[in-house]
Amino acid sequence: MDNYKKNSLTLKGAIALGTGVMIGAGIFALLGQVAELSGTWFPYIFIIGAIISGFSAYSYIKVSNAYPSAGGIAMILMKAYGKTTITAAAAVLMALSMIINESLVARTFGSYTLQLFDVEKNSLWVPALGVSLLILAYIINVSGNKIIGKTSQFMALIKIAGIIVFAIGGLWIADFTLSDVIPSTVNPNNYSAPSVIGAIALSILAYKGFTTITNSGGEITKPHKNVGRSIIISLLICTIVYFLVAISVNASLTITEIVQAKDYSLAEAAKPAFGNYGLYFTVGIAIIATISGVIASIFAVSRMTAMLTDMKLIPHSHFGMSGSVQKHMLIYVVVIAITLTIFFDLSRIASIGAIFYLIMDMIIHWGVFKHLRKDVNANGIILISALLLDLIVLIAFLWIKLNSDILVVIVSAIGVILVFAGEKWFLHWKEDE
Repeated sequence: MDNYKKNSLTLKGAIALGTGVMIGAGIFALLGQVAELSGTWFPYIFIIGAIISGFSAYSYIKVSNAYPSAGGIAMILMKAYGKTTITAAAAVLMALSMIINESLVARTFGSYTLQLFDVEKNSLWVPALGVSLLILAYIINVSGNKIIGKTSQFMALIKIAGIIVFAIGGLWIADFTLSDVIPSTVNPNNYSAPSVIGAIALSILAYKGFTTITNSGGEITKPHKNVGRSIIISLLICTIVYFLVAISVNASLTITEIVQAKDYSLAEAAKPAFGNYGLYFTVGIAIIATISGVIASIFAVSRMTAMLTDMKLIPHSHFGMSGSVQKHMLIYVVVIAITLTIFFDLSRIASIGAIFYLIMDMIIHWGVFKHLRKDVNANGIILISALLLDLIVLIAFLWIKLNSDILVVIVSAIGVILVFAGEKWFLHWKEDE
């Protein structure tokens, strides 16, 4: 764990890490929130989110295939912008969005686990269980790459198989036919275009786990080929899984019921379809999915932040602790994630994470287009398309939040300003040393 070990992650292991992060957050944490913003057509929002994420993945794949590296996103930014404030700030935003994702999944773990018990909906047990999961994920990460890889692969197989069983079983019991793929009912509310695009922003957050693979590029076997392959395969697997589950939930519950149980919508959908046994099964799969999601995310962000420290892009203090920088970053990452898990609810965590990620993603696309396009033989039209798609989604999402939850916009704006200002000061201070 102390060093970046080449060939320590196989193609299957990389795919497991990517799907582990995506499915852990996407299905269980975000499905209800996407439905709330888009109505009965929400399964198709995940398809659109996958298409936009595919455009985004193009930049990462082209650069990572040419220059595979542990902490890959930091490497892309450094090659595009050099050792500048924009490189450091964008990398920190990515790291923060990944840590926010860990908090999102941790609280989802708590919300689903509590469905097995008769407790208050807003019980303090939700953050308490989330904190416990983060501590468990830290312990597993300290154990090393082999354990992480084996754990991720095992859990990924179980949860994907379980989620598919849930989806197909739900459709079967609901007497679903191909004609039902297109909803026959009109949305009960008048969903505006910004609202639907805002739903797309959250669906993109459900796919951003593919960046986990780029952050481990230096450790994947045959990285010049397998980084891109693992990203594409992970996105395809998650798109199929998301759509099947969304269609199944849509067939079992009304939009009102989905929104009322948006923090645990799959568990709620299992009740009419399968009864108590279905509930237990779904909660069990959710627990496995969220555990593997947090393990995979902490694995990636610890490596990314360790690389940022090595590149002297972020400050670091040992605080008297022994061991490597990477072990210290594991502790710092988990502490921040625990803090967010305690103080923020699912909706706000997801929203802030989406805003940070979209800003960072646009910086990546522009950097590749402006500075690396020829070096990595990338198509400029695809790069600009990815940038514009992100921009449209971000503007619409900010508009929705300005009208519904301005605190999210304020916290996000303060966060972005502090990151850029802090990095500008830090880099200037390092130059003067």
